[in-house]
Amino acid sequence: MNKIDEKSLENAKKLFSSPVIDSIEVGTVKGLQQIHKYLFDGLYDFAGQIRKQNISKGNFRFANSLYLEDILKKIETMEETTLDDIINKYVEMNIAHPFLEGNGRATRIWLDLILKKRLNRIVNWINIDKNLYLQAMERSPINTLEIKTLIENNMTDDFSLENLFKGIEASYYYETEDY
Repeated sequence: MNKIDEKSLENAKKLFSSPVIDSIEVGTVKGLQQIHKYLFDGLYDFAGQIRKQNISKGNFRFANSLYLEDILKKIETMEETTLDDIINKYVEMNIAHPFLEGNGRATRIWLDLILKKRLNRIVNWINIDKNLYLQAMERSPINTLEIKTLIENNMTDDFSLENLFKGIEASYYYETEDY
């Protein structure tokens, strides 16, 4: 893990240990920006700011920056009633990729906050294999069934700090080059 990831992981743990977590807007773009800012403030000069450049990963090009604000407004209005709704919103936010860096780490926390508020559950990230997760996310723009099943089969109502911290650490592992 690099220094930025180490520091932002510390910040993520601080976020869940502080009352700030209760002030984050759940399911909104502003809420995602709040999470990103908290995780990466002082590490990236663009912490919490919607990107103005186009980005891609491998052969996948994320939402065009010219249309990103409109896309994010549409994502924000998506339903959050059922697990299917929430997963669809999560996948759309991943396709949008609103930040230059740190999207996965911030968006997985955003997802957990939505799940907790709407379904009184969170993802038990420590039980989700990194490669299965990454493959499911890669295919999710075409079919969300894989990522939905992976998440649905690994949910918990254990909101203890210990469980949250283990989940955050596992989620951060998805971003490393280690296999």
